[in-house]
Amino acid sequence: MLHHVQIAAPAGSEDLMRAFYTGVLGWPELPKPPLLAARGGCWFRVPGRGGPDAELHIGIESDFRPARKAHPAIVVDIDETVAAVRAAGYPVRWADPAEIPGRRRFRTDNPVGNRLEFLAG
Repeated sequence: MLHHVQIAAPAGSEDLMRAFYTGVLGWPELPKPPLLAARGGCWFRVPGRGGPDAELHIGIESDFRPARKAHPAIVVDIDETVAAVRAAGYPVRWADPAEIPGRRRFRTDNPVGNRLEFLAG
């Protein structure tokens, strides 16, 4: 079982992350323990589809560069998620169905350019 995945973001981007992960995707923000909260960043609960919930942690990096290849892949209601992502103005790049037959999936970028993948669950 996977507990959490951490991705990076630049200093001061927490409100952008909240707007995307809670506002667009509907993932509730989780409180960070006080010692970790002092470092910045934010955490979100990723609702499980057929399994336990997981967490996505956003960590602040002073020399931040977006992850263009490395990415979390999250199982979601694909039609609901693609509609929310498009409505918010984010790009939707459908994966070639021949890559993983039988699995609908798309990629987008979060507000700071990190690659995300969403798979039908």
